[in-house]
Amino acid sequence: MKITVFGSGYVGLVTGACLADVGNDVLCIDIDADKITKLNQGIIPIYEPGLEAIVHANHEAGRLKFSTDVAEGVNHGLFQFIAVGTPPDEDGSADLQYVLAVAESIGSHMQDYKVIVDKSTVPVGTADKVRAKVLETQKNLGKDVDFDVVSNPEFLKEGAAVDDFMKPDRIIVGTDNPRTTELLRALYAPFNRNHDRVIAMDIRSAELTKYAANAMLATKISFMNELANMAEKLGADIEQVRIGIGSDPRIGYHFIYPGCGYGGSCFPKDVQALERTARQIGYQASLLEAVEAVNKFQKQRLFTKIVDHFDNELQGKTIALWGLAFKPNTDDMREAPSRTLMEALWDKGAKVRAYDPEALEETARLYGERDDLVLCDSPEAALENADALTVATEWKVFRSPNFDQIKQSLKNPVIFDGRNIYDPDIMAQLGFTYYAIGRGITQPVI
Repeated sequence: MKITVFGSGYVGLVTGACLADVGNDVLCIDIDADKITKLNQGIIPIYEPGLEAIVHANHEAGRLKFSTDVAEGVNHGLFQFIAVGTPPDEDGSADLQYVLAVAESIGSHMQDYKVIVDKSTVPVGTADKVRAKVLETQKNLGKDVDFDVVSNPEFLKEGAAVDDFMKPDRIIVGTDNPRTTELLRALYAPFNRNHDRVIAMDIRSAELTKYAANAMLATKISFMNELANMAEKLGADIEQVRIGIGSDPRIGYHFIYPGCGYGGSCFPKDVQALERTARQIGYQASLLEAVEAVNKFQKQRLFTKIVDHFDNELQGKTIALWGLAFKPNTDDMREAPSRTLMEALWDKGAKVRAYDPEALEETARLYGERDDLVLCDSPEAALENADALTVATEWKVFRSPNFDQIKQSLKNPVIFDGRNIYDPDIMAQLGFTYYAIGRGITQPVI
């Protein structure tokens, strides 16, 4: 099948590469000429495990091509995937200008029947706006070319996006006629052989399903963080509570890990957009408002613990920071808790020595060169002359470090663990003052 993907960012590139990998003829279109040049040179703009190999293999085989030519893209594919960004607008609602710009381009250049696929995460009703924009554009040009619009939201976890696409839990297809449902079934047949994963529904329900899924997961995280903050004051250990409630199959263990807040390109934006959608229809989504408020508060927890430990005297202090990306196995720093922490530390006059296996380049792009930030090439280098260690991302390389070396490198044997990856009792035996989330303060054993 011939497929066009508009947008070569995280969703678009993974979608295009995976569709090409099963034999389709895919053309990815992006208005960023520099990005397209790099992709044609084999330079991948994001870090995602397994993606680089798939892009290279299919590009070399001629099944995956990259271009800035919008007209070529529209003429190429029966399926026109819209996978451009939907950043938060000033009021927190999703900004659809890029989605509608693609719709206008499709309407301008299409010469025959197309299936326009909304892959971007978009508010309920976006398919109607896309359809209206295409019709308006055609009318202005005196054209009348048949097309359909479908909702096919992505459910890709950063750090596991390739596996998620190749072995999906579900394939949501929102359509308004049987023809497009069957076309989408045919398109996804290679990913659907073990058992039928396609769930067909009406378009608006498909659009809401994506937001509902992310909001549900974010709610679980904020709920656990709320409990963690209570546990600290009650003298309970949230990790034992987590194991206790996770054993209930109705709850399960997924997404109930307390920590220093969620980030990334999806949860913060989608919770906010869904809450703003509720406002637009005259409904107060109190739970969604609370989920967002709890997460904003939680992103300050590490900083608060650091301030309290040093009696609000951070001027001239140096904090070692392990982890910059919002989660492991990505270089994405959008809404990352590490950013909230670093910016708060800088405001208090502290310096940061940071290490991350993948996000150093992104950190340099975001913040440039500054005297109060040193980006280090190893976890050990970040510890040098630091007053304390803070863990903000649970990369595997941080899970079993040389604690003797940490103790020798730090001016003070203090660890602030925003992901609860260490055992408080062991930290005490090793002589550390240890701050975790929902576990209180562990003092060293004398």
